[in-house]
Amino acid sequence: MVRRLLSAALTAALLLAMAGCGATSHSDSRPDQDARLLLDFAPNAVHAGIYLALQRGYDEAEGVHLRVQTPAASTDGIKALLGGQADVAIVDIHDLAIARARGRDVVGVMAIVQTPLAAVLAQPGVRRPRDLEGRRVGVTGLPSDDAVLRSIVAGDGGDPARVRTVTIGFDAVRALLTGRVAGATAFWNAEGVALTARRPGIREFRVDDYGAPSYPELVLATSRETLDTDGPVVRATIRALRRGYEAAIDDPESAVTALTDAEPSLRRDLTARELDAVSPAFTAGARRFGELDPTRLAAWARWERRVGIVRRLPDVAAAFDPATSRTGEDTDPNS
Repeated sequence: MVRRLLSAALTAALLLAMAGCGATSHSDSRPDQDARLLLDFAPNAVHAGIYLALQRGYDEAEGVHLRVQTPAASTDGIKALLGGQADVAIVDIHDLAIARARGRDVVGVMAIVQTPLAAVLAQPGVRRPRDLEGRRVGVTGLPSDDAVLRSIVAGDGGDPARVRTVTIGFDAVRALLTGRVAGATAFWNAEGVALTARRPGIREFRVDDYGAPSYPELVLATSRETLDTDGPVVRATIRALRRGYEAAIDDPESAVTALTDAEPSLRRDLTARELDAVSPAFTAGARRFGELDPTRLAAWARWERRVGIVRRLPDVAAAFDPATSRTGEDTDPNS
């Protein structure tokens, strides 16, 4: 009898412990907190999944109240993460590498796209990248732009040293339309689509067609401190964004509506064309949206050093957290 009572008591204690563990897990999955997300640029089609997630309430469903902010400059993300102004930010993978090379402990936790977006856009008369030798080519002034230009020209057998570069900031469309430059570094999914709509025949030379590996150009990042102290918030954000982007892939018209409703200044027709162009990059070569593939990242790291964006080989294991990017993968995106 005593043994039966002890056994029953132990069983009850075990069930209570298990219930406690379940409560902890539930708290982790639904933190019910605000999360500040800083974009990499003004809202555009690459962000459509974010705005669809907000419109459909995926953030609230996952237990996070997402607050989306637009940066003053495209490089603001790293500073905002380290300064506590943002919990997560979309950053260019090259900015992440440069920040880590300077000792900033920022971590990529999810891929927004799986392919490079960097390209050189050129006038219709420029048949191939090496034809840019001796001509003026606009660059933004970011170190990664110069590396992309060199990689594309050299990948076509040209001499990058013979290209005349001029800093134009983020004004590639106007610089090309006015004839100020023969080519310019830009994103093919945004400036490339806008230019093609206004000047059919514009040339587009993508960096991964000229020697670069396929890498995730834009990643969702956070600081190591935030990941360690507010991991549930980061993971809930990832789950919400994954649902938003998977819904955007399945229903692009609704994604365009969500984005243009939130940003009425955007032209619906141009936004739809941009989303149509970039949508395949959301999952290209990946099992599911958001995946961070260590093999792909290792190839990127070798290229990043080879073209001189950073001097030392990026430590992929320290710079990215693939396990966090897989959080909630059992969530049904259609639920």
